[in-house]
Amino acid sequence: MKTLVLEPGAVSLEELETVYRNPCAVTLDQSCHEAIAASNRTITKAANGKEPVYGVNTGFGKLASTRIAPGDTVRLQRNLILSHCAGVGEPLDEPIVRLIMVLKLISLGRGVSGVRMDIIRQLEDMLACGVTPVIPAQGSVGASGDLAPLAHMTATMIGEGEANFDGKRMPSADALAAAGLEPVILGPKEGLGLINGTQVSTALALAGLFNTWRCMLGGLISGALSTDAAMGSPAPFRPEIHAVRGHQGQIDAAQCLRTVMTGSQIRESHRDDDERVQDPYCIRCQPQVVGACIDILRHAARTLEIEANAATDNPLVFSDGSIVSGGNFHAEPVAFAADQIALAIAELGSISQRRIALMVDPTLSFGLPAFLSPDPGVNSGFMIAEVTAAALMSENKQRAAPCSVDSTPTSANQEDHVSMACHAARRLGDMSSNLSMIIGIELLTAAQGVEFRSPLETSPVLQQAIATIRSGIARLADDRFMANDLEQAGKLARSAQFIENLGNVDFPQLGGL
Repeated sequence: MKTLVLEPGAVSLEELETVYRNPCAVTLDQSCHEAIAASNRTITKAANGKEPVYGVNTGFGKLASTRIAPGDTVRLQRNLILSHCAGVGEPLDEPIVRLIMVLKLISLGRGVSGVRMDIIRQLEDMLACGVTPVIPAQGSVGASGDLAPLAHMTATMIGEGEANFDGKRMPSADALAAAGLEPVILGPKEGLGLINGTQVSTALALAGLFNTWRCMLGGLISGALSTDAAMGSPAPFRPEIHAVRGHQGQIDAAQCLRTVMTGSQIRESHRDDDERVQDPYCIRCQPQVVGACIDILRHAARTLEIEANAATDNPLVFSDGSIVSGGNFHAEPVAFAADQIALAIAELGSISQRRIALMVDPTLSFGLPAFLSPDPGVNSGFMIAEVTAAALMSENKQRAAPCSVDSTPTSANQEDHVSMACHAARRLGDMSSNLSMIIGIELLTAAQGVEFRSPLETSPVLQQAIATIRSGIARLADDRFMANDLEQAGKLARSAQFIENLGNVDFPQLGGL
């Protein structure tokens, strides 16, 4: 298994996506080890001292005023984990859980959490050996961090709860034993350091970001194909239009559309003597809509990259020996980022669905047959595929309502304002899956529409896109069972391979802000 060495505070989005997409061993760069050890020495001293220090020799939350004897600190941390294992619902997918573990490693690696290197090594060893905690998806309100889900992660580290190992779900103690590992015993503040933090919300938001970005790239291709299929004009993609407005995402989207449509015979065939003056907005305004989505996805990406490198537990231990209670566990930035991503998903799906609707409507599609069937009437063609896209679009629009504006007091009003970041981010998985299906349906309808323009050909890049589609999904002639085609098209829309097959295309980049 490949080993990825990460430097806390400088981990990139590319590295985080590698962790999410490809199971790998992860270790922290050795340069952070001394700071980790130094903060642990500070905590050890505080645990044996007389002054009350939150979470070290006191209770938690509303019980912070309760003093804990030095002999009870180990039991305090263990009880904290067991009592906070209160998550419910279906377990999170293993790639998400591995990303959570890596984000926790990065946070602890900043050297302000007070944990021992034993804790770092336990997480590293679990990742290397493939011991993945079973974490229920529900139970976090996004402050004080993702307490319940992170407690389930920590439970596996101490041999409690359940884990996945070698493709099987089993008690954590058995999984650790099978991997040749032993449960760790938590020292002062270590349980608190492990469950206080925004890593679950951040991991879910990052996964949503990565999947949405792929769908957006697929949507640029499906939109270009639809433009050619409907014999739309690429004039609205001219660079001067977008330069005078100035939004970088809009500029990048227009450039990509121009690039992939270069060389289209279909375009040249109606450059002159076309009675239409303007195309509908879903064709003409693609750079403006997709570009706005690119911009907010990039903004969300920057927020999440910062959060992925952040120390977000409480209290924090600084190099001057101070131990300070703060509120970095409050996931408001993540909640905002997740809400932004949800808005982008909804809008990308909305404009894609309108292009699908245009192409199946013979009154709008400039000569294409009804529902893109070669024999409409006895055949329904893409009639209900368009309805499916509409259903998914509306579902995503309903889910795009902001979660960050909600709050409810918890923990006897001690934690009286929370972010709701965790479920703000968790919905992105289903939403991005819906988006991939909408764009997949558009790829099918657009490819079919372009093929009806034969013998005229689309651009070389878009011909390659159609070839990739047709390598797994045949052109629709007589009606057939559609569900399998749609499922395969959705997978194609969210795959890296689809974009890579198009060759050297200057697609917008997520990073490099």
